[in-house]
Amino acid sequence: MFNKENDFENALIALLATKGWEKDVLNYPDEEALIANWQKHLDKTNCHIDKLDVPLIRSEMSQILEQVQILKTPYALNEFINGKTVAIKRENEQSRHFGKEISLDIFDREEISAGKSRYQIARQPRFSPRSDLYPKQRGDLMLLINGMPMFHIELKRSGVPISQATNQIERYHKAGAFSGIFSLVQIFVAMSPEECRYFANSSKLNPAFYFRWADFNNQYINDWDKIATHFLSIPMAHQFIGDYTIADSKDGQLKVLRSYQYYAVNKIADTVAKTDWTAGNQRGGYIWHTTGSGKTMSSFKSAQLISRRKDADKVVFLLDRIELGEQSLEEYQNFADSEKDVQATENTAILLAKLKSSADSDRLIVTSIQKMSNIQAEEGINEADIAKISAKRLVFIIDEAHRTTFGDMLLTIKKTFTNAIFFGFTGTPIESENAKKNATTATIFGDELHRYSIADGIRDENVLGFHLFHISTFKDSDLRRAVALQEAKAKSESEVFADEAKKKVYNRLMNDVPMAGDNDSKGKYQKGIEDYIPKEQYQTDEHINAVIDDMLDNWVRLSQGKKYHAIFATSSIPEAVNYYCLIKARNSGLKLTALFDPNILNDEKGSDKEAWIAEILADYNAQFDTNFGYATYAKFKTDLTWRLSHKETYKNIKADEQLDLLIVVDQMLTGFDSKWVNTLYLDKLLDYANLIQAFSRTNRLCDKTDKPFGLIRYYRKPHTMKRNIERAVKLYSGDRPRGLFVDNLDCFIHKMNDAFAEIADIFKCAGQADFAKNPDDITACGKFIKLFNQLNDHLQSARLLGFGWDKLSYDVKQEDDSVITATLNFDQATYDKLLARYKDLYEEGSGGGGSDAVPFDLRSHINEIETDKIDQDYMNGRFEKWLKAIGGVEEITALEELHHSFATLSKEDQKFAEQFLHDVQSGDVQLNPDMTLSDYITDYKQKSVNDQVQQIIEGLGLNGDLLQMMMARKYTPENIDLGKLTELKNSVDKEKAKVYFGEARMIFLSKKIDEFLRKVLVGWGKI
Repeated sequence: MFNKENDFENALIALLATKGWEKDVLNYPDEEALIANWQKHLDKTNCHIDKLDVPLIRSEMSQILEQVQILKTPYALNEFINGKTVAIKRENEQSRHFGKEISLDIFDREEISAGKSRYQIARQPRFSPRSDLYPKQRGDLMLLINGMPMFHIELKRSGVPISQATNQIERYHKAGAFSGIFSLVQIFVAMSPEECRYFANSSKLNPAFYFRWADFNNQYINDWDKIATHFLSIPMAHQFIGDYTIADSKDGQLKVLRSYQYYAVNKIADTVAKTDWTAGNQRGGYIWHTTGSGKTMSSFKSAQLISRRKDADKVVFLLDRIELGEQSLEEYQNFADSEKDVQATENTAILLAKLKSSADSDRLIVTSIQKMSNIQAEEGINEADIAKISAKRLVFIIDEAHRTTFGDMLLTIKKTFTNAIFFGFTGTPIESENAKKNATTATIFGDELHRYSIADGIRDENVLGFHLFHISTFKDSDLRRAVALQEAKAKSESEVFADEAKKKVYNRLMNDVPMAGDNDSKGKYQKGIEDYIPKEQYQTDEHINAVIDDMLDNWVRLSQGKKYHAIFATSSIPEAVNYYCLIKARNSGLKLTALFDPNILNDEKGSDKEAWIAEILADYNAQFDTNFGYATYAKFKTDLTWRLSHKETYKNIKADEQLDLLIVVDQMLTGFDSKWVNTLYLDKLLDYANLIQAFSRTNRLCDKTDKPFGLIRYYRKPHTMKRNIERAVKLYSGDRPRGLFVDNLDCFIHKMNDAFAEIADIFKCAGQADFAKNPDDITACGKFIKLFNQLNDHLQSARLLGFGWDKLSYDVKQEDDSVITATLNFDQATYDKLLARYKDLYEEGSGGGGSDAVPFDLRSHINEIETDKIDQDYMNGRFEKWLKAIGGVEEITALEELHHSFATLSKEDQKFAEQFLHDVQSGDVQLNPDMTLSDYITDYKQKSVNDQVQQIIEGLGLNGDLLQMMMARKYTPENIDLGKLTELKNSVDKEKAKVYFGEARMIFLSKKIDEFLRKVLVGWGKI
């Protein structure tokens, strides 16, 4: 517990000094002091007759800083740092190299704690402001490696939310503090004694990528001393800069590994490093990391680390589909230091050549499992070539190992290269419960090396949870009766009860057999009612129309106004085509297509399939103005994939170009990722890996306000599917399913009620039971903000599940078909009052100057929510009632009602409303029957602004037209037009300004004019 930030800072410095960092601290250094420190380090480590025969001079340091300035972005500077050296032209006339270019060592990822590596702490470094008019700012701590600031740490004392530390980093970032030598910072760390976040320095900071550090078992490490020991110590900090950051050329952003990625990468690299390549039958292992956890980045970093350490001669990425191979090759090349570091293999001949090559540039190879399996002696490959390749230390890394590894091709590769080591990455490993050909992922690869289950991913908000809803197209009782009669071989109950044998069968199925089958205590499968149901039952018009009705009736709500897309998985190609035709015939307005295996077999159904594909392609071409045919079916698949994921040519997709619904059988249910898919409809049975993979198409992060979870709606044999879901969840959550599935609507309503009850208590204790004003106590306001954030999150989820303000009570069907009634204890008018109070605090807490006066977790998207017109109509109605009651016996009651309606107004609007009412009561205003109270409030507010603006114009003698034009632009602090601002400042009458600000000293007067006009233009404070 640290009640003072300074005490926390001192304790952290003292601990770091025992973890590899120097005890002598650089206190309060400005940029020049850090440059001089860097120069001193370079002089020492490069002191050599062929490099620095005499020390650097300041102009030579300027050459280095110019290179830093030109590179500018954290992405480019990561490549600069990890480039090991920097070139300069000697300007020191005393050097024998005067006028010549030399190369200086700056950082070596391999030289950890060695003679050339130095680790320093800078306390409260002073940032250089953009100009003298800006306030000077100081950070808390910076960690310097070889004189370069690599980590920036912001600290907060105990009890202060960690968001305050991240917010402070964001403010420094926006203000341009991380420029010059400070632009070398690679990783930000926000830390309180009880919590920590770390994230890469990027051109645009994104809270979605603020990570928590965890241990090997994915348990969070929160305590500051453990963070310092596990994360910020040497050699870890050095390794993070050299090995665990990634400069991704795809988006030009610097990225940093999450803790689970770090553990997986190291486990693989260490396994390879310890391998005895002469032992024979050496084993690799597999990484169980859930879908959406960044397996491609982890697999690349593993290979890169192995390659850099030269612990293997070749690292081969094996992929099982052409499109995945192309996608992964591009990703790997984006991650690499150079695109040439990762080699493609256009055909088997090129693959063979690269496998034989001894060049470092051919060390990392991406190929398909199909091409790799062709490298075998019986395929005409020279046996000498096979022997040459087999003699190398080969490492194979297989992404999506649940898919690629259980066929003959992998067995061929293993047989050909008997000494190779194989590693697999999968989110859904094959276990004994769902073994294929009696093989599991462990029997193929070896032991599990690291696990990060879907439950871990949901907890860390790397992926979303799921909301499951089964739709019973038939009543359980009807199905049970039909099965009982069928198995009793009877047409009616009267026939059943006339025969003892039939009666016994009938009663057992009616009373004792569960709806879903399962294994008994001896492991023997016992059938359930749904096991007796023939597949034809789900091909009836009754079932099919019930499925389509459910999809179309809920489409607008579930797709959030067609913002998101859906996948519908069916049991067979004929069923997919039937659904396609029926939905199309409904004229629903949905843009849909179907995708399935296009291969035409020479059987009686071949011509049907040809006709189906032709119809689907013709419809797609008509919908989207494309020109695909059977010969370009692969391109058709690529096009619809891009549409669903808003990629490539559809990055800025328009509404009329969007694909609403894709109908499939098996395709796209694994390996396809799109954050724009939020719903999966299932009219088929899935289990284990296939089930989790299919569900995971819906759980990529997007806009949390309208995609808080993935939606799964299933129709066929719902009890069997529920059993399958429970089995899969138990297996793939590591038997920790907490958070995997979100609650039903009734639970969200209860949670909203609980949050509201606590909020109501806070306001009641503050004497504001009507929510008209916020409590005066800052801690009470902080608690209100926290609870309202929770309430609003629950509200967003409830809306997606069918909640609307027009109805406060709901009958919610549960998984066991029971119904729970849930009623919300407050209405929209009350919610809008709370929203108005939230906005009041947001306005108070978002002013300039970097103040931490309001340490709340305020969310901008909540501040932007519009209050409903119904509140204004209610208030205007109370106003009309009061006007009619003036002078009568009901005047006081009507006035009280009117005052209560003010609670939905902002604090500022309440002030103008009261002013207007006083003017009415004193007779100082002439009422216009065509104006509402809202109109009067707007008029008063505008008049107040106009009066204040006129006072500024007259008080400073500036260009009034220019000021008003700039105010109309509604600038933010980041996008002020600096040219027009300069013009506005130049128009100020300096003599009037001296009187206005009470300041005669010109340097301070100029600063006050600049700060004041910026506040006016962005609405900071009161004008």
